Amino acid sequence: MSQKIASARISAESSELLKELNNSLPFDRELYREDIRGSRAHARMLAQQGIISAEDFAAIDEGLKRVLEEIESGAFSLDGEDEDIHMAVERRLTELVGDAGKRLHTARSRNDQVAVDFRMYVLRKNEEISALLEALIESLLHKARQHSETLLPGMTHLQHAQPINLGYHLLAYASMFRRDWERFTESAERNRLSPLGCAALAGTPHPVDRRATSEALGFREPTLNCLDTVSDRDFALEILFNIATMMMHISRFSEELILWSSSEFSFVRLSDKHATGSSIMPQKKNPDIPELLRGKTGRAYGNLMSLLTVMKGLPLAYNKDTQEDKEGVFDSVRTAELSLRVLREMIDEMTVNEEAMEAACRRGHLAATDLADWLVREQGWPFRDAYHLVGKVVNYAEELGKDISELEERELAQVDPRLAEAQNLLDNRLCMNARRSEGGTATERTLEQIDKMQKWLLSVRSEG
Repeated sequence: MSQKIASARISAESSELLKELNNSLPFDRELYREDIRGSRAHARMLAQQGIISAEDFAAIDEGLKRVLEEIESGAFSLDGEDEDIHMAVERRLTELVGDAGKRLHTARSRNDQVAVDFRMYVLRKNEEISALLEALIESLLHKARQHSETLLPGMTHLQHAQPINLGYHLLAYASMFRRDWERFTESAERNRLSPLGCAALAGTPHPVDRRATSEALGFREPTLNCLDTVSDRDFALEILFNIATMMMHISRFSEELILWSSSEFSFVRLSDKHATGSSIMPQKKNPDIPELLRGKTGRAYGNLMSLLTVMKGLPLAYNKDTQEDKEGVFDSVRTAELSLRVLREMIDEMTVNEEAMEAACRRGHLAATDLADWLVREQGWPFRDAYHLVGKVVNYAEELGKDISELEERELAQVDPRLAEAQNLLDNRLCMNARRSEGGTATERTLEQIDKMQKWLLSVRSEG
């Protein structure tokens, strides 16, 4: 047995360049657990269906368990000349158990074998990433509860807009990550279908029981159409898309942490564990982790676009192009898992400068909309008239070098006498807490949102 195990039709020795181009073992060895698990289920089904003998099954099953032990102990090194993980495992199995090992591939093709291995890997990673998202959301909720009264300037166009609280801001990211969680879990459920038994493209004449192997491997049921199945990589595209979207959310949060940790903002201080110094400027403390997370988002986008491009012109059924499906997925998965772990740790250990955040709320006239709303609500003004009058108030405050929240009664009356009684409504904390509509920033609504999110988190964990 050698790397030529699947080359009965080919008589000439492969070009060294072809071997190098064709060799996927350096990366698809990541699938060794799934490959052995799938092979054990396949062998058991073959024996149950009378396709191989009970004795051969026993030898194969024990042999596969031995191969798994050898791989994990390092006794069997996956760095030889086998062209992929499937051939490596089959070769070693046959060395261990002899002719029985040669019967394992009955009623199976590498086309459905790689499809089931890769699909099991992606399903497992969907679940693991979902669990990491749950942990990240939990950290955000904890920090949000601590800061449900901490004033923060809410922004649009990166300009001061209206007063909110930091907990409310963090809940916005928790909501993004919850949507990410939903995408991963929904994708896992949609793709929990077994390719095993499809063989090369058209099924097999052997009396296989696809439902037995499907159940043994944790799938919901077998796939419907074998021609589609062996060439389908939608499940891989979905995890790449879901990771790319999640990394976009991580990148947005990272961008804000970079801004907030700068001297211009000083809203947060990152732990020294999550920052680096400069090789030349001794005073520097650089936010390298959020910068790296922001940068790795482009990597995730690239992996998605790469596989979309590979798949766009492939005729049915299997084509060797799809060997390019795995490296990008493995890379994006590693990036996603590390990013989620480090972001959670960074959030847990960062320090919030509440005074700086509140001081920033006294710049940018955050109470302006509240003054207009008061004129509409209490004085019966048309909103557009109120809008223009408050614009004059803002201009006057600018002339005085003040924020609108700092104007005195006499100064408001200077613009319009009817505004004098509104002076006590321009406190930023009052403005923040006035936004009590469902989903709003008032502290009571923020705490309500935290409670709802925690209730959801408890429910999904109990179901899991």
